[in-house]
Amino acid sequence: MARVPELEPEKLSAEQKRVYAEIQNRVRGGTVRGPFAALLNAPNVADAAVRLYSAFRDAKLEKRLFELMILVVARNASAQFEWFAHAPRAIEAGISAEAVEAIRRHHTPNLTREDERLVYDTVLELSVQKRLSQASYDRALAALGMEQLVELIAGAGFYTMIALTLNAFDVPVPGGERPLV
Repeated sequence: MARVPELEPEKLSAEQKRVYAEIQNRVRGGTVRGPFAALLNAPNVADAAVRLYSAFRDAKLEKRLFELMILVVARNASAQFEWFAHAPRAIEAGISAEAVEAIRRHHTPNLTREDERLVYDTVLELSVQKRLSQASYDRALAALGMEQLVELIAGAGFYTMIALTLNAFDVPVPGGERPLV
């Protein structure tokens, strides 16, 4: 059961209403749910999060790789809502359904593209070890360049924050589904 009650827009403060409208304008689908519904209880934090979310939507890192990064973070954190929201997007962006299912089951996916293996390895190492070895850093930098590497690492940090928010506030997946076991 969610620890944060459903939003009632008419009961929001003026600042919450401003940020609520900003979320509707910037977030895919225009709905205020999931992590943003929880974050809206601290409107300054929600405002900063939606601006950072928007920056990542304009990232140079290919969407396919960005969605793969989110799945690795979501699986590592067992973030049900994050997985629910991003597994279909990863497939739509070009990650194979088989790879998505392997990640969901905590198995190493059979990624045939080197850039996908790089992102998977880098984000998994960072998520599990909380550090990135020099060899992994050098490999990622050589493949991605500094700007895209920063986007990847900062994106992993942002989506880790989102995963922790979802988990701490027990944000439910629509229909009560629990895709991660």
